[in-house]
Amino acid sequence: MIRKNSEYPLQPPRERGTGRAFAFALVMHALLGFFLYHGIQWQNGTPEGAEAELWTEVPDSAIPRPPPAPPVPVAPAPPVPDEQADITLQEKKRQQQEVARQAQLLEQQRQQKLQAQQEAKAKRQQQLAAEQAAQLAAQKAAAAKQKQLQQQAKKLQQQLADQQKQQELKEQQEDQQKQAQAEVQKAAKAKAQADAAAQAKKVDAERRARLAQMMQGSAGGTGSTDGLGKSGTGTGSGGNATSLGYSDKVRRAVRPNISWGGETSGLETVVSVRCSPTGTLLGASISRSSGNAAWDDAALRAVQRTDPMPQDINGKTPTSFLITLRPAS
Repeated sequence: MIRKNSEYPLQPPRERGTGRAFAFALVMHALLGFFLYHGIQWQNGTPEGAEAELWTEVPDSAIPRPPPAPPVPVAPAPPVPDEQADITLQEKKRQQQEVARQAQLLEQQRQQKLQAQQEAKAKRQQQLAAEQAAQLAAQKAAAAKQKQLQQQAKKLQQQLADQQKQQELKEQQEDQQKQAQAEVQKAAKAKAQADAAAQAKKVDAERRARLAQMMQGSAGGTGSTDGLGKSGTGTGSGGNATSLGYSDKVRRAVRPNISWGGETSGLETVVSVRCSPTGTLLGASISRSSGNAAWDDAALRAVQRTDPMPQDINGKTPTSFLITLRPAS
């Protein structure tokens, strides 16, 4: 049976019982040499001659007998030829050559096994070195990629931080703008309120002065007012007469709708207004121009935007009245 060796795959198959047969052959050759040696030494000796005496019983007859023949000399045994020894020596030499050849073959097989082992070891070392180099290259590539990712993440974080700072600055600017606009609007509102209060005081003073003049004059006839006021004849359904505070209501309603950024001195426009009793504006026109067409248009637009007009204390709006408008100074 052939047994495979997993450690040395290039080892030739080895038959069972080879060692035992080799030992047995050695023993047999040793015995054969021993017997041949002693046999050849024994046959090389010169054989000794043998002498024998023959005695016969002499009959008592007087017949003469022939004399006995002389003994035949024994020839020495011929020596054993050396051919057998040569054959034995040649056989022994052949066996020794066979043994040497087997030993040489075994040595060659051992050298082949050793060389195969060395080649396999070198190949394994090369594979291991290649694997280590590949692993090292993969580690370097992973480290470089990780470093690149870290740099990209850092750059992205820096960009996000910059964007956040820009957004914060933008929000701060917007807040500042809003605050500035709020302050401007607040200042404008405060100025408008102050102007309105001053104008109200002025109108109230004028109204009081006119009221004093009216009380001193006659009680009948028609009446008119200057500034933001009213004018009527006291005729028509429900009459056009207004209360003393109605002019202030109209002024407060129209004043926020005035949009004017030009000069303010010496401008005065009178607007004629027609309304329904519910305050719906039916028409408005320039009754007396200020001489400045732009201001006249601004005053007329402010009146047209005031729709409906405020109602008087009786719950109705005069059907027609005049409004005198001056730009706020």
